[in-house]
Amino acid sequence: MTQSVETSEIEPQSAKGLRGFVRTLGPGLITGAADDDPSGIGTYSQAGAQLGYGIGWTMIISFPLMAAIQEISARVGRVTGRGIAGNVCRHYSPWLLYFIVTLLFVANTINIGADLAAMADASKLLVGGPAFAYVIMYGLLSVLAQIFFDYKRYVAVLKWLTLSLFAYVIALAVTNVDWAEAFKGAVLPRLQWNADYWTTIVAILGTTISPYLFFWQASQEAEDERIDPDKEPLIETPGDAMGEFTRIRADTVVGMSFSTLIALSIIVIAAATLHASGKTDIETSAQAAEALRPIAGAFAEFIFALGIVGTGLLAVPVLAGSAAYAIGEGRRWPVGLARKPKEARAFYAVLTLAGIIGIIMNFSPIDPISALYWSAVINGVLAVPVMILLMLIVRRTDVMDRFVIDGPLNWLGWLATGVMTASVLGMAVSVLT
Repeated sequence: MTQSVETSEIEPQSAKGLRGFVRTLGPGLITGAADDDPSGIGTYSQAGAQLGYGIGWTMIISFPLMAAIQEISARVGRVTGRGIAGNVCRHYSPWLLYFIVTLLFVANTINIGADLAAMADASKLLVGGPAFAYVIMYGLLSVLAQIFFDYKRYVAVLKWLTLSLFAYVIALAVTNVDWAEAFKGAVLPRLQWNADYWTTIVAILGTTISPYLFFWQASQEAEDERIDPDKEPLIETPGDAMGEFTRIRADTVVGMSFSTLIALSIIVIAAATLHASGKTDIETSAQAAEALRPIAGAFAEFIFALGIVGTGLLAVPVLAGSAAYAIGEGRRWPVGLARKPKEARAFYAVLTLAGIIGIIMNFSPIDPISALYWSAVINGVLAVPVMILLMLIVRRTDVMDRFVIDGPLNWLGWLATGVMTASVLGMAVSVLT
């Protein structure tokens, strides 16, 4: 009987065809697109410029791992009706929560500052003008949009902004790529034993499998459930589980596939142009865009820079929002972008603070390039304890009830955790030796 009800619930949605499917995409798609933020673009560009096609394998390997972790995160939010921090504060020691949330806030604000710097530099390439004006404009726009936009319209805008990332597929189409070498680099790992190489690996994984994305997707699933009068946490409505888990998997796989395609495109573009011409000193996404002009033409430079601005407008709100969700849930405050500012003052205060600190960073002695580097490293290191904690949470019946995660998804989650741990340990050993 339950099966027939679940099937009937799914059939009307599937009958809507492609348009209906696209409308079901949400947290997973936005999370995947936000993964390729300007800091990530800088990391992928730097990796491709320094190591060429031979680093492309990292994206192929990371795809199933990031998809598994993000699906697990989404299930936590949908099953319990709470984000990751909301569950940690109820089942673990407060000091563990404060440690993780503090590191997350630091990493996110540094990332926001680096992203705003990259967006400002890209805007200078596109239309000229002072960089500081763009930093302030983009920072305030990202914060104010989250506070004053209607939630459903805001999410719709974020979905549309994901289209800006196709700029890198277009740039790939106008770049002279050695496809045989690109394919070889994607399927045959070429390991090196030195500190720079392992730091790059941690940076790639840290910007691809990022803790803020775990918190964001779990919290967004909980938010979507809270504002929908027809939904309850799956603990309370287990009959909805099959349809919801199918939706979450489709949403996550599409989002992570999109993220991987864009990241791999950026690596290949940098390898085919910058690395091939001996220009290996690229350190930011804006530098990568500027360096493309003499090699791949003004059009490639233009669409590369345009993509940086578009994905920055998508990623900065996600970074600020995930920090606010984590702190707010941990403190058991009213949280959620669907709430009015007066209903969740502390939540919006944290969100605003993260954005303002990100803006101020660009007017401080802190080097944005160093900030970008340390943001990637912090994300890589922070991911290890967060992933371990997440994998322990989803095995607890007092959290997940009958929906504890086992089987292939559980194995992939632990494999992702092991790979991230090994890369951090490899970096530490290579630096010390």
